[in-house]
Amino acid sequence: MPARIYQRPKNAMQSGKARLGEWMLDFAPAEARLPDPLMGWPGSGDTQAQVQLTFPSAAAAQAYAEKCGIDAALHAPAPRKLKLQAYADNFR
Repeated sequence: MPARIYQRPKNAMQSGKARLGEWMLDFAPAEARLPDPLMGWPGSGDTQAQVQLTFPSAAAAQAYAEKCGIDAALHAPAPRKLKLQAYADNFR
C-alpha cells in the first residue's frame, strides 16, 4: 500500500511552532469515499486512511517504512521565506 512521508505543516490559526519537527506517515486511500445512502455523509471501508504515524525524523519514518515493506514517498518541506521588515518601513 503506498504511503507518503511529510513534515507536519504549521497551523495557520496559531503563531506557535510546537510539533513542527515531527514527520508524518499517511497511507494513500485504497478506495473512493462514497456518500452514505441514509445520511449522505462520505465514508468508506478503508481503515488505513485513518492511520497517521508520527516520527521524530524523516530517516526514522523511512526506516519504519522499509522495515514494514511500505512503499513510501518522501515529500520534503518547502523552504520558508522570511520577510524581515522594520516598523519604520510602513512610513516610507
